[in-house]
Amino acid sequence: MSRRKVLFLCTGNSCRSQMAEALTNARYGDRWEAYSAGTVPAGYVHPKALQVLTEVGIHHQGRSKSVAEVRDVAFDLVVTVCDRAKETCPAWLGSGVKIHRGFPDPAEATGSEEEVLAVFRQVRDAIAAMLADVLSAPPQQATRLQFDLGDPGEKAAG
Repeated sequence: MSRRKVLFLCTGNSCRSQMAEALTNARYGDRWEAYSAGTVPAGYVHPKALQVLTEVGIHHQGRSKSVAEVRDVAFDLVVTVCDRAKETCPAWLGSGVKIHRGFPDPAEATGSEEEVLAVFRQVRDAIAAMLADVLSAPPQQATRLQFDLGDPGEKAAG
């Protein structure tokens, strides 16, 4: 059986979409092949995103990239993970069911080193919970995902 393809789309492709890609490939790689991209890529993966992934045993080697690099990939699912990407997502004309699952940007966290890391961990864990719901759905339910899913990012931000 071939793996389905999912794209995680964000603005900078440095934190949330990178974490979603890494978590998917590590935990659901038998069924899903994950990609990530940004509408305005930052050009780097945030070191704290890599750090909190390493804490859960995932050693991600991703790089920040533009949607132009993946435009010709046939995706089964496209998930926007930040509000700015949701606003520009209609420009995504490629294949795949499109859904939005917003998460707060951990790169904007302020405070002590531990407080900032706590925000990165919270977002990582919220993304992991979303993935368990979205990627475990049977294929015949894929078209309902765009209507049935709430926005866990609102809970994570609270």
